[in-house]
Amino acid sequence: MAQPLSVVVIAQEAAAQLTDCLASVAFADEIVLVDSGSRDATRDIAQRLGARVIEKEWLGFGPQKQFAVDQARHDWVLCLDADERVSPELAASLRRALEAPVAPVYRMARRNRFLGRWLRHGEGYPDWCTRLFDRRQARWSDAAVHEKVLFAVTPGTLEGDLLHESAEDLGRYFEKQNRYSALAARQLFEHGRTAGPAELLLSPLVRFAKFYLLRLGFLDGVPGLVHIAIGCAASFMKYAKLIELQRAGRAA
Repeated sequence: MAQPLSVVVIAQEAAAQLTDCLASVAFADEIVLVDSGSRDATRDIAQRLGARVIEKEWLGFGPQKQFAVDQARHDWVLCLDADERVSPELAASLRRALEAPVAPVYRMARRNRFLGRWLRHGEGYPDWCTRLFDRRQARWSDAAVHEKVLFAVTPGTLEGDLLHESAEDLGRYFEKQNRYSALAARQLFEHGRTAGPAELLLSPLVRFAKFYLLRLGFLDGVPGLVHIAIGCAASFMKYAKLIELQRAGRAA
């Protein structure tokens, strides 16, 4: 008998993406959506598609995802963002894994769609992520951004892709990267990290060399170039904001 599965989703103002997300996991035994103050139709859509909706003020990415996991009725959980959906191939692989689990944690390849194109290289694919796990043996980190699942075992690997609509338009994508770089800088500052000219210069260069050249991001054409360029700019801004925090702290 297959292990029962709870799908957990965190969301805010996600009405435009949520239908595709939830429809892709209709096979789950339960869907839980944790909403943090949406003013659009997010909650109505989720309830119409059979999800149990829970309101929770925003805690930061890691704590919010762990809160969602804790609300699930089943120990096996699949964690999704509202702009992601499970491909048919991944859905079949998930069901097979739950029939006879060989590991308590599974990773999957995430494929990012950017500027109307599914990326196949660079940072866009395969963007490995751990999303299916037995919550008795894994949990989300407490990081406010760049959160990850913590576990002490060798994960299994699922076939098929987790599909991620990474940007509706460049304006929103820039806004998101600006927010993330600020959160990442604050997180580094609170952990005592410092930065200087070396980090400002080398971090974007290393990122470009790794993903655009070594991992063949250039094969994704203009979308691949724009994607890595924004990623490099985000690396620069993260350390620039960390330097700003350092100087403000010294002046206080």
